[in-house]
Amino acid sequence: MTTFQLHRRNSLIRLTLQLGILLVSVTVAHLGCAAAPEALGQKRQEPAPDVLAQLGRLMFFDPSLSASGRQACATCHDPRYAYGPPPGKALAYGGKDMQQPGTRAVPSIRYLRDVPRFSETYRFVDGDVGPIGGLTWDGRAASLHEQARVPLLAVNEMANAGPADVSRKLSKAAYAAQFRAAFGEHIFADPNRAFDAGLRALEAFQHVPAEFYPYSSRYDAFLRGDVELTEPEERGAALFKDPAKGNCASCHLGVSRGGKPPPFTDFDYVNVGVPRNPRIPANADPNYYDLGLCGPYRADLARKHELCGFFRSPTVRNVALRDAFFHNGVFTTLREVIEFYNERDLHPEKYYPRNPDGSVHRFDDLPAGYPDDIDHDPPLDRKPGAEPALTDADIEDLIAFLRTLTDGYTTQ
Repeated sequence: MTTFQLHRRNSLIRLTLQLGILLVSVTVAHLGCAAAPEALGQKRQEPAPDVLAQLGRLMFFDPSLSASGRQACATCHDPRYAYGPPPGKALAYGGKDMQQPGTRAVPSIRYLRDVPRFSETYRFVDGDVGPIGGLTWDGRAASLHEQARVPLLAVNEMANAGPADVSRKLSKAAYAAQFRAAFGEHIFADPNRAFDAGLRALEAFQHVPAEFYPYSSRYDAFLRGDVELTEPEERGAALFKDPAKGNCASCHLGVSRGGKPPPFTDFDYVNVGVPRNPRIPANADPNYYDLGLCGPYRADLARKHELCGFFRSPTVRNVALRDAFFHNGVFTTLREVIEFYNERDLHPEKYYPRNPDGSVHRFDDLPAGYPDDIDHDPPLDRKPGAEPALTDADIEDLIAFLRTLTDGYTTQ
């Protein structure tokens, strides 16, 4: 090859490279990739956990995310009451006009991080096999991420028509610029992606320890050796664990595992036959039943009648802050709850209505003909005429102990 030919070839190579660079530059400029890497399909870096949590906090307290503009997550899950319902608000109203009644008592959403995913056939340490885990009263949400979408879309809660509705509201929120900074300038161009980003933010907020896992009760201070329990509290703790007395710990596990403070639940499901609550408007229809695992909010187990009436056992941490108990909020005080356990089978007439023939219609919140899957473990094992498992003094001691599980205790 002559010197002239070599020089010509090198010139062509340089020209080709320059044209290639120019073409790439024009293409990048045309697509706007410098401003929006996600436009080329590049995965944007996930926001830091504290950024996500802060956005989740803003969403949690924002009523503009509801169809009515008057209901935020915090309306029902008030931080002053351990992220449970304020007094008198456990059976809540929501919807577009704030006139749609709920059908279940609002639960606390503290201490949910360790709830396992739902399993229908979990083997417990005592050898029993049964359902466990999942979020909401019937376990249909597999994670905090999934749980966060439930109130946003429920027609009797925040009542958004779908993800696009939530995305549109987020794009107009006071913190929309922070949302774009975290997830990308064009986040709201894809409503489903924006909705999912919002769910991740709410999930991150519910992982903030000081808010949702403080373990700051008097009992936690006792476990750390910082305080001593009073005599009534000690007696109540013993009754709580005693399998022949309160037997509460059989479902509300009070022992530490893996170095974590006690969860006060074993996340299982139980049907204790609580009475029907006439204060729930849906119950005015005699054909309506809330069957928990069997529906109406989940359909996958509808044919398994042996699971009907089962609801997940919640933690009893902060239970003394509540004024509505069980899934339907039928009882309004801790004393009523304990008395029901103590007397359900001894004096059923106190809790259930009468049939036309004068007999007691026991377990009236379950359809006739369903299997007897009612819990009969102590103290729900008494026969008429027997002595109750707990005396009145026992009940007072048990309540004293349960009050030690309220977060926010200080020694000052």
